[in-house]
Amino acid sequence: MIVSPADGQVIRIDEGVHHELLSGPCRKVSIFMNIFNVHVNRIPYSGKVSRIVYHPGRFLSANLDKASEQNERNSVLILTDDGKEILTIQIAGLIARRIVCWVEEGDGLTRGERFGLIRFGSRLEVFLPMEAKLCVARGDKVQAGQTPIGTF
Repeated sequence: MIVSPADGQVIRIDEGVHHELLSGPCRKVSIFMNIFNVHVNRIPYSGKVSRIVYHPGRFLSANLDKASEQNERNSVLILTDDGKEILTIQIAGLIARRIVCWVEEGDGLTRGERFGLIRFGSRLEVFLPMEAKLCVARGDKVQAGQTPIGTF
């Protein structure tokens, strides 16, 4: 089971998305965290942190699609024990303007474990392999470390 990395609402799901840190097409689930959500981020699936990439950027409202590419963000790539790649991207928002990541490359992490936080009004995106079956739809409310968002 793959769990939500953030509290909030699923605002977008994209299929067949490519990302520079991933080896192939994937499914992208975008979760918006409003100012009332808990902003601690959790690991969606057990594995090892293989790469972390920080991108400076703007601070647009995180519920806008262009925030994914233009806002300050931190990418954490997880390699599962069976070789699957799961990418989580912490995206700062208009109010937040601060991303905190507590993990480092090489860390082994367990599903649901805390890995960071984003200050208020932000977004988190999860990129899953195409073989993952999604358990969420646009508009669903999710809870970090608890709500299943997909399965292998």
